[in-house]
Amino acid sequence: MNKTEQAVAMLEGMIESGELAPGSMVSERTIVETLGLGRTPIREAIQRLAPSYMIRVHASRGIEIPAITVEDQLSRLEVRRPVEVLAVELACKRASEAQKAAMRNLASRLEGRFTLQEYTDTLRQTHSLILDAAGNRYLGSLMLPLQGLSRRFWIVHAREENGDIDRGRALHRTILTAIVDGNAEAAINASRALNDYLVEFALAVVTRQAMW
Repeated sequence: MNKTEQAVAMLEGMIESGELAPGSMVSERTIVETLGLGRTPIREAIQRLAPSYMIRVHASRGIEIPAITVEDQLSRLEVRRPVEVLAVELACKRASEAQKAAMRNLASRLEGRFTLQEYTDTLRQTHSLILDAAGNRYLGSLMLPLQGLSRRFWIVHAREENGDIDRGRALHRTILTAIVDGNAEAAINASRALNDYLVEFALAVVTRQAMW
């Protein structure tokens, strides 16, 4: 990765993990000092993340880390569902042998146990592999922001960490295996099941919040 890509990955990781808290304001200078990178790659990273709603830039106040709401998550999932169905369907048709080998390897790794950080890393890899295999450059502009924000919501609200990881990794493993097999129907069904789980997860957050 070049310096800008490194800055994007690091800043996105801090936002997803909650190290930069939802609803907080942070200055460009603070980000530069925290990440230890130059001002130019940080500014370019900020410009890349702003259109994906990961951050909001206020000229006079600094950089806002948007709050996380169930309503936003459910709205994202409405859009993510058909987009991911299209992505896995295309991947089943277009995945190269090298891409299938990478998916097969990742599916095998998903049989193991993960910390939350390790699992988050595998999610990024899974999404990247599927997107590459789909072979449509326009899908990335839709998928990556939706997946990043959905992932952030899940990380912040995960309570039964091991149980949620187990459900997620099983569903992602099924998707990858179906793509490797060229089974579009199974891949689509698994993608929809993943979305159903994420909706269920978001609604469970509503229930918990109502009890507080």
